[in-house]
Amino acid sequence: MTIHLQRELEKIKKRILSLGTMAEERVRMAIKAVELRDANLAEKIIKSDYEIDELEVEVEEECLKILALHQPVAVDLRFLIAVIKINNDLERVADEAVNIAERVQVIAKRQRLDIPFNHSLMAEKSESMLKKSLDALVNMDVDLAFRVCNLDDEVDNMLNEAYDVVKHAIGEHPDRVSYLINLLLVSRHLERIADHATNIAEEVIYLIEGEIIRHRDY
Repeated sequence: MTIHLQRELEKIKKRILSLGTMAEERVRMAIKAVELRDANLAEKIIKSDYEIDELEVEVEEECLKILALHQPVAVDLRFLIAVIKINNDLERVADEAVNIAERVQVIAKRQRLDIPFNHSLMAEKSESMLKKSLDALVNMDVDLAFRVCNLDDEVDNMLNEAYDVVKHAIGEHPDRVSYLINLLLVSRHLERIADHATNIAEEVIYLIEGEIIRHRDY
């Protein structure tokens, strides 16, 4: 590997980790907005989304430029392919944070309804999966990446529980359908964040082991 290519790859790694930090922060803000029913914080998340969009485009353009100019092979090629995919997943994570913020703007205007479900555990699990997937990337930790993949079913089960609770609550409170659907959508967006964290972990496994593990049991 030439010194110039090595420097370009290091620059790409720093940028994707910066994007990961930004995406994590947006998720934390979105979860806090849900907990506090804070419409102002939600608005801040929505208005700052362009920052992540711009960085996502920059990372992809840099990857494509390296592919064209240096024609890397083996592990360097795998790294760039993985980064392009992780880059897209991180942008989608930030989009899900925006989606949650938009639901908060609706929920914050409605009277709270006491139902036997809150988003705390699901939010904690999804946020933890995202952090672990990025830690796996930083440390090239394949075992941690596999652990992230194995957590995805837990979040899926939480979404199913949320659906059952909201379905029952709609029957009990037919006048609060809009509010309850927005609560369910928050759960759905949290589940999608966990899905993207799983995708990132799968790309880390591909980067380290050169093996595509999507669509199969871990």
